[in-house]
Amino acid sequence: MRGLNLAVRFLLELCLLAGLAVSGWQGVGPWPVRLALAVLLPVAAATVWGRWVAPKASRRLADPARLAVEAGVFAAATVGLALVGHPWWAVALATAYVVNVSLGFAFHQREH
Repeated sequence: MRGLNLAVRFLLELCLLAGLAVSGWQGVGPWPVRLALAVLLPVAAATVWGRWVAPKASRRLADPARLAVEAGVFAAATVGLALVGHPWWAVALATAYVVNVSLGFAFHQREH
């Protein structure tokens, strides 16, 4: 189960990036702005993740700060999806994230 939870975690991170890209592309504005947002939002999230959240991050934060940063990034994707007309995807992403984090605490996967 621990390995499965980590695999789901990785898939959720990919869904997070996809959700931000969709939010940027389906937002308002001319297509060049939407294209820029579709690229820049996931890049910004990946940069934050790689610097402070990822297991091999250069400046990995300890919990609860790490949890706050990652929850903020997931919240941005969730809100973005809801705002562009995908509320069910937003609910699914948020719910899967909460379950995954809860299992991560239960399996002691957040301690490293």
